[in-house]
Amino acid sequence: MSGIIVVDKPKSYASRDIVNIISHELHEKKVGHTGTLDPLATGVLVVCVGKYTKLVDMLTSLDKEYIAEIKLGVETDTLDITGKVLREEEVEVTQDQILKVFSQFVGEYLMEVPKYSAIKVNGKKLYEYARSGEEVRLPIKKVHIYELELLSFCQDIITFRCRVEKGTYIRSLIRDITKELNVIGTMNSLVRTKQGNFKIEDASSLEDIKNHHYQILKIKDVLDIEKYSLNEVEYKKVSNGNSLYLNSKEEELLLIYQDKEVAIYQKKNDLYKPKVMLI
Repeated sequence: MSGIIVVDKPKSYASRDIVNIISHELHEKKVGHTGTLDPLATGVLVVCVGKYTKLVDMLTSLDKEYIAEIKLGVETDTLDITGKVLREEEVEVTQDQILKVFSQFVGEYLMEVPKYSAIKVNGKKLYEYARSGEEVRLPIKKVHIYELELLSFCQDIITFRCRVEKGTYIRSLIRDITKELNVIGTMNSLVRTKQGNFKIEDASSLEDIKNHHYQILKIKDVLDIEKYSLNEVEYKKVSNGNSLYLNSKEEELLLIYQDKEVAIYQKKNDLYKPKVMLI
């Protein structure tokens, strides 16, 4: 079996746990997710099965949307509410201050990666440094915040929606927002509501997975990519991984032969060349 399963990941499960459950239920070894969610987080986890695991990198690159809560007045070592509390204090901010700071973060900015993450420095994961108490310089990366919307502000809880590019750590975004507000705060909750065209309202629950009540999606169902039907001669060339001249202006094409997804080809100069082979 090959395809895409969109899961509404529950709290307290690691992304790898969901992959293992799907692998067990489908009796399929080739299973991979397209973007880690921490155990604290819930929401859209896009899982590729079978030959579709070749699409993991492509789907990981899609923009992501989240709804997050900031708990003001608390600072933790992990930048979220599950961590060790380092400081607590009374804070005061206004909605106008929050809106002003939010507007400053829309666009590109340099983000320091959280120390409790799986990013590797000198071949060692950052969380391994953190757990051993070993000091390490945290990497800085450029990220793009496309949208940042205040949903509610009540007492010490700020709820917001954001749409960001891949690799953006919402915990770090919250740390930087509270720093700009000149207060302390930590991530209280996080829900991924969308990844590319994958939406939380279309996701299957863990119970659905275990009861085999879920939908297997194909590329043509979920990606905005032009489809191209191959003739027999073209199909034979694609089967051998050959480049093709095709009468199209699209940058990428989903090649189909007899209603079967064959490959994704990408245009380079005048030729289309393999990007992902699905056969």
